[in-house]
Parts: sequence; structure tokens; C-alpha cells
Amino acid sequence: MSLPKDQIARTLIEAARTRTAVHPLTDDYPDLDPATAYEVQDAVVNARVEGGARIIGAKLGLTSVAKQKQMNVSEPLYGWLTDDMQLDTGQTLVCSDYIQPRCEPEIAFLLGEDLAGPQVLAAHVLAATELVFPAIDVLDSRFAGYKFTGSDVIADNSSCAGFVFGGQGTDPRGIDLRLVGCAFEKNGELVATAAGAAVLGHPAASVAWMIRRMAERGQGMKAGQIVMAGALTEAVAVAPGDTVVARFDRLGSVELPCR
Repeated sequence: MSLPKDQIARTLIEAARTRTAVHPLTDDYPDLDPATAYEVQDAVVNARVEGGARIIGAKLGLTSVAKQKQMNVSEPLYGWLTDDMQLDTGQTLVCSDYIQPRCEPEIAFLLGEDLAGPQVLAAHVLAATELVFPAIDVLDSRFAGYKFTGSDVIADNSSCAGFVFGGQGTDPRGIDLRLVGCAFEKNGELVATAAGAAVLGHPAASVAWMIRRMAERGQGMKAGQIVMAGALTEAVAVAPGDTVVARFDRLGSVELPCR
């Protein structure tokens, strides 16, 4: 029996609109598989676009083996970023705009060329990248307590909620992104450290995986779009009065105050 994808999507859209967490979709629809979940994701994103938003990029999630094991999934996942999610450098995150916001540090790729197809490798990603940026990804699961399966979070557009870039972009050529270190701080306290290799061994390999996965669904990325390559550390919850800072070796830093 086919699942009511539009109805499932409306549940997530309404949860985001009212800022009210819901229980996992798979509680009611245990047959929701990743392929169907991506179709639900399409409906969720299309509703946002119909409301006036514009797709400007994509982001990866569950890019570490440890996180995949924790969530009982075997591969990463992706979601779509829209222009109304982007915060400007120096802008404050308004926590009441979200259900349960969390932040994590990432390396973001600004594409100078289109990327699509089933044969894309990390080398192609680097060749097509115009600049890389230090970034903070703002997550906001529509599921209470961030309790979900892989299919749930795929349908929920991979918890996409917001993001901010910091500093000036850097040409990735000549930089080994695997070795780029990151120190993640909350309210002046160091909460985690990591390097680019934490993201599928190389951030560009993470992006390449996404492009190959998109190709299976006839999708791809366009020049001028951005890709958030995946979290280098665990996400931290934020509340009014908090400030998170991600400091990257050679790429600069990005700060996000919250109110």
C-alpha cells in the first residue's frame, strides 16, 4: 500500500509553522523507507518554495560513522537549503523562531561550476569549487527530543533550519581540507575539536557522495549554489544569551550570537 506522502509532508510543514514538535513519522508509518522519505522531503521543500523561498544549496547530515551507528543508518543523507534559512554574518539567531535549535560547525562549498552525475569524485568537487567558507549549521528537528530514524530525518529535510558563513571565502586549492582543524566554542568554553577528515574522510568526498546520490533521483547542483559538507563535531543546543563560535585553521572563524 502506498503511503500518503502529501499528508505526511503536511504534518512536518505544520510542525515547523507552529513550532510544535511531533512524534516520529515511523511511529504511524513503519513502512516509510528512505526512498519514500526523499519524496516526502521534496513535498516539504516544494511547499517552502511555493511560499516564496528559493533553493540556494544543499546540506549533508550523518556524515560520521559514529553518528550513523548511533542513528542506526548505513549512509549519510541530504536536504535542501533555501534563501530564507541564511543568516548574514553578524546577525543574531532568534531562538523563538525554532522548536529546539542546535548548532554545529561545518565547511561550506560555493560552487563555481555545475556538479551532477553518478561518477563525481572528490577531485571533481574541488575542481568545481570557487570558494570554501567556515560555517555554522543551525539544526531544528521537528521531532521531539531529536528522536527519529533515518527515514524520519530525511523526510524532515535533514533538520535544515538555518546557517551562517563567516569571514572571507578561501580558495580550496593548495589546502588539504582533511587537515583543517576546527575548535567549536559555546559561551567562551571549548566544547569540541575536530578536523576536516571527520566528514567522510574528506569534506569534498562528502559532497561527491551527495552528488552521486542525487544523480539517482535526477538531481544535481548548479554553479552559484552552496553545499554544507557535514558536521565536524556533535551539535550543541542553544538558547537566548548563548554565543557559539567555530574557529577553523586557515579558513577563519564564524560566530553566532543567540537571543
